[in-house]
Amino acid sequence: MKVAVYSTRSYDRSHLEAANPAGTREFIWIEERLSPDTAALAHGCAVVCAFVNDQLDAPVLGALAAGGTRLIALRCAGYNHVDLAAVAELGLTVTHVPTYSPHAVAEHAIALLLTLNRRIHLAHDRMRRGDFTLDGLQGFDLYGKTAGLVGTGRIGIIAGRILQGFGCRVLAYDPYPPFEARGIGFEFCSIEELLARSDVVSLHCPLLPDTHHVINAASLARMKPGALLINTSRGGLIDTPAVIAALENNRLGGLGIDVYENEAVLFFEDHSSTGITDPQFARLIALPNVVATGHQGFFTHEALGDIARSIVASLDAFAAGYPIPHALRPRTPAAPVAVG
Repeated sequence: MKVAVYSTRSYDRSHLEAANPAGTREFIWIEERLSPDTAALAHGCAVVCAFVNDQLDAPVLGALAAGGTRLIALRCAGYNHVDLAAVAELGLTVTHVPTYSPHAVAEHAIALLLTLNRRIHLAHDRMRRGDFTLDGLQGFDLYGKTAGLVGTGRIGIIAGRILQGFGCRVLAYDPYPPFEARGIGFEFCSIEELLARSDVVSLHCPLLPDTHHVINAASLARMKPGALLINTSRGGLIDTPAVIAALENNRLGGLGIDVYENEAVLFFEDHSSTGITDPQFARLIALPNVVATGHQGFFTHEALGDIARSIVASLDAFAAGYPIPHALRPRTPAAPVAVG
């Protein structure tokens, strides 16, 4: 069975090969992103393995199906970039990886928070210039502060437990809170109350029509002045121009992000020779109260190993004609906010 692996990097190849020691699956490594221009590279491949910023709309899915593809194996948890209606119409199957290390993303969210709060990024740059002064580097104790979680899936729960370890009071908003989240001391409330009371707000929900730009001018106005905002979920949860305005007028104290709503043309590529061509993103990361990473929250040895093993398990089930783990179905209107 031929498997076309799009957006391939060296770490994808090493982990997938390690999970496929017998070589029973023939991987075709494609460095380019999946798009209308590159879909033909998968011609003759029964399986396409795609990543978070690969294009999986109706035209691309149609081209893949016409070329013989029957299974789309996502090596990510999120699937907002997949047209599931087109998937059903074309008779394709899509599987994702919802259970790779949730600790990786939760810990990265906390790393962004600590860096942002204690101005570690500014201190590092300053010291490299020989400047050891402390002016402008003052943060605050997390102990005794209130942290708000928007979404209490596996990642949100782990992030909340870490924040409790720092001595934070944890508020949570989730229309479908899992039982586990109710038994560990989180205080559930409306999102309006969470925004108003939290010193730190961390987003852990999927990108759905109801959560698109959940952080916007109106919700930012409800937040505590000077609060910190962390997003390691999906870039589309944040209205970027509204957040830039709130940062520039000091309504929002700081922003830590691992995702960006227009990241597909930026992330996972080296733009050092050309510069950042997205003026909005360039303006955002130029602000001193912003810490940004390029969708690396998942990037640990454990998570990459989990993802590769899950992909190979799906391929094995597909080849044997068994039910495929974590196959996706068209979304229902009542999709929950909780996310792993």
